Amino acid sequence: MILIPCPECGPRDEVEFHYGGQAHVAHPEDPYALTDEEWGRFLFYRENPKGLFAERWVHASGCRTWFNVVRDTATYRIAAVYRLGDPRPVLTGGTP
Repeated sequence: MILIPCPECGPRDEVEFHYGGQAHVAHPEDPYALTDEEWGRFLFYRENPKGLFAERWVHASGCRTWFNVVRDTATYRIAAVYRLGDPRPVLTGGTP
């Protein structure tokens, strides 16, 4: 079992959460102006690193708060949790 530390509720079982994609992705100013190819790239093409990666998560079965998690994609170890709008933390051993 993996515990994810919700900023509002504290550590909870991972089954209470839903993954929301890569954190810190700029949304298009005018999505209607994008071509199909540009829209597809925005929706489906994301970085896929091995190691630390900043992600969005929501506590779906709890407080429904969205927040960011820096997680090691190889080990699933959570290195940091921070609220949306907070700056991405700088971590030793690499930055997300």
